[in-house]
Amino acid sequence: MNSRQHTAGGASRRQAMAEHVMRQGSASVTDLAEAFGVSVMTVHRDLDELERQGMVRKFRGGATAQASNVFESNIVYRRTAHLEEKEAIARHVARLIEPGSSIMLDDSTTALAVARHLGEVTPLTVVTNFLEAIKLLAAAPGIRLMALGGEYHPTHDSFLGVACVDAIEAMSTDMVVVSTSAVSDRYAFHQEQEIVLVKRAMLRSASRRVLAIDHSKLARVALHKVAPLDDFDTIVVDSRAPAEAVQRLRDRHRNVEIAEL
Repeated sequence: MNSRQHTAGGASRRQAMAEHVMRQGSASVTDLAEAFGVSVMTVHRDLDELERQGMVRKFRGGATAQASNVFESNIVYRRTAHLEEKEAIARHVARLIEPGSSIMLDDSTTALAVARHLGEVTPLTVVTNFLEAIKLLAAAPGIRLMALGGEYHPTHDSFLGVACVDAIEAMSTDMVVVSTSAVSDRYAFHQEQEIVLVKRAMLRSASRRVLAIDHSKLARVALHKVAPLDDFDTIVVDSRAPAEAVQRLRDRHRNVEIAEL
């Protein structure tokens, strides 16, 4: 085998390894070595490269694609997580949108699910920094699409940074739909400050603010506070949320709505 074939083989193995970790959520080094027929040292080298690419996060003895309170999960993993819940939330949020209005979407996969339903409420002006949502809506009839620029981040498949924040602050939409990776009884949180700055700018630029979260985000915290829950006009959570978690939200927020699966 020449060096080019060896490199190609290593790349394809790492891709398969990343997909395996994302399907499972996490995996041990020994399990990966057995599954791919390579040494533990090779697995460690592959995981080092996958971590460098933002695909997985290493921990002692293995790797995970799941978020922690410091690290957000990769977009590839988030696209496949809690799909039924996100679809239910998206249907519910779509019913809150008035035809003829303007709506801003963040780069969450929950907002992407909402984007798939926007053709039901046209005409509509949609503003987003999420590349996949931009591609989805670019040819959608009845939708005026406004793409937010900035520095492209492949881990999130979105545009972030100062240019993105400046573009958001030049706009004023009727509604914004955001999701966050963690929600306590009082605050919405996210792990990465660049994401937090964009979400905060979006919240400042909309008349009505909707927080759309699946039940896995509840009773959690992350490194950065995005906003107090009082800053949101409506919180939408799926019906798989534990009753006690929903009640804690309702004890502190006037408008918590349940999206039925």
